[in-house]
Amino acid sequence: MTDAKFILFVFATILALAGAIGTIASQRPLRAAMSLLVTIISLAGLYLTLHAELLAAIQLIVYAGAIVVLFVFVIMLLGPSATTESSPGTLVVRMLSLVGMGMFTSTIAFSFVDVASEWIVLPETFGTVEGVGLELYTKALVPFEIVSFTLTTAVVGAVAIARAKTARELAVSKERSASEAAVVAQPAE
Repeated sequence: MTDAKFILFVFATILALAGAIGTIASQRPLRAAMSLLVTIISLAGLYLTLHAELLAAIQLIVYAGAIVVLFVFVIMLLGPSATTESSPGTLVVRMLSLVGMGMFTSTIAFSFVDVASEWIVLPETFGTVEGVGLELYTKALVPFEIVSFTLTTAVVGAVAIARAKTARELAVSKERSASEAAVVAQPAE
């Protein structure tokens, strides 16, 4: 690995970890989405160090350009009324998720300690459109379709939640205006 690649790798790794921690630690949804954007851009940099230029471009176009924008639109659609109050249980869950993330990361890191064996030689089509297309549409077709179905369901659910809150808010405002009209209509004693 050349010096420039190593510097890119270290920089992208630090940014990816900071963005991931910011995503789960942020109490505001919009800040969490921006931290997710930092993580996604950092992962594109890590793909570049692996000579997977197509995956880096897809990471930027699909995830940074579409998915994060979709998350931001949903956050804006739900508005500030969708945020929840932070409770002591939430802090415990966040701390447990940080501990779990640390355990998972250390497990992966220590599994690569013994690297004396030979590395796998990558095929010529690694990272190209042809190689990714063959892997994606032959071996990973079902997970690909499951992810697309899950994302569609999430968008429909977010819109349904936002519309249900709007309908409830309209009903509450009609109730308030009716009760205010009744108060005004009562004769003063």
